[in-house]
Amino acid sequence: MGRNLQNGGRLRPVDLARGHGLSTQAVRNYEEAGILPAAGRTPHGYRTYTSLHAGALRAFLALVPGHGHQTATSIMRAVNQGAVDEAFRLIDESHAQLLDDRVTLQAVESALRDLDPTAAPEPGAGSEPAAAPEPGGTFIGPLAGKLGIRPATLRKWERAGLVRPRRDPQTGYRVYDEADVRDARLAHQLRRGGYLLEQIAPLIAQVRAAGGLEPLEAALCDWHGRLSARGRAMLTGAAELEAYLRERG
Repeated sequence: MGRNLQNGGRLRPVDLARGHGLSTQAVRNYEEAGILPAAGRTPHGYRTYTSLHAGALRAFLALVPGHGHQTATSIMRAVNQGAVDEAFRLIDESHAQLLDDRVTLQAVESALRDLDPTAAPEPGAGSEPAAAPEPGGTFIGPLAGKLGIRPATLRKWERAGLVRPRRDPQTGYRVYDEADVRDARLAHQLRRGGYLLEQIAPLIAQVRAAGGLEPLEAALCDWHGRLSARGRAMLTGAAELEAYLRERG
């Protein structure tokens, strides 16, 4: 099993579990997932853990708030497999995403400074082509491509009231004018910020009706707080991971 992990006092699964409010099954699952190093076994086949396993568990649980369960799992699995550079790459990706989210938040705030009320859309039906319509408008395909989403997502947002494109009277195609594009960008940015469709719809509706930014102020303040909390959680996770790496040697 490679290096001997029994370099400290023996710990039972329940010893690891109790210290973190986990079940013994959760500890076993973490071991099977590669989050913890492989456990030793007694002559009777019972699992035994050491302080090294306790350090791995602390590191994983500290990484989750900042990086998410899936990435934290991949980080720990890479470390336990000796692929430390891969673990660092995964951490770098999370930090890059956090920076990107901060830039996105700044873009949302910048966009909101220029918000204007949106006129009511015209009803209609039909599918949309990929080409651009008359000046000042765009069809669903180009807009979806610019946002990096699927046209079906824009249709879903339309049903939820996030965007309200008009219909071309001749073809029935959806046409997104400048205000519609703004709403689509705003919806996209808020979705990336973790907001649900049902949370975004009333915000956009209120902004349209009032022509002001007050409905979004609380949401943006909360978004700032969550990004800061995530950044701090990454620091905590890094400290526990460094402690685990030192113990591994």
